[in-house]
Amino acid sequence: MTSRLRPGIIAALAVIALDQASKLWLLRVFDIVRHGAVKVTPFFDLVLAWNTGISYGWFQDEGAAGQLILLAVKVVAVIVLAIWMARSQSRLATFALGLIIGGAIGNGIDRLAYGAVVDFALFHVEIGGKPFNWYVFNLADVAIVAGVAGLLYDSFLGVPAAKAP
Repeated sequence: MTSRLRPGIIAALAVIALDQASKLWLLRVFDIVRHGAVKVTPFFDLVLAWNTGISYGWFQDEGAAGQLILLAVKVVAVIVLAIWMARSQSRLATFALGLIIGGAIGNGIDRLAYGAVVDFALFHVEIGGKPFNWYVFNLADVAIVAGVAGLLYDSFLGVPAAKAP
């Protein structure tokens, strides 16, 4: 492993490990299926949601063939991101791409193991007596969003030399 790729590879492996550990703990140790929704704070709950689709639950009713297509798209995306990471000259971009790759692999493992992605984190607020819920998500999703934010920061505000191909 070259020192240039190290931050991305470490980020990807850490995301995969933390994501899978959190899901296994919630499913096997805590047994969230039996507990149901658990209020952690006034604005955060642990819930179990099986996401058979992609972001925001799109394409949920596509069956086994749809799951295979989504998994194939994910594999291609990870390969493209890995090539991008290998060519990256920016440490931030390398790290951000590692976060995205780790998140994609973490959710891909869920698809292989369970046929759906395990989502469990729910933020919510009540404004004027009306509840507002965010989408249910997991640590892999957090890593993907953080990775995209890192890429955007690097792209717009990073060192100019880091933007050169």
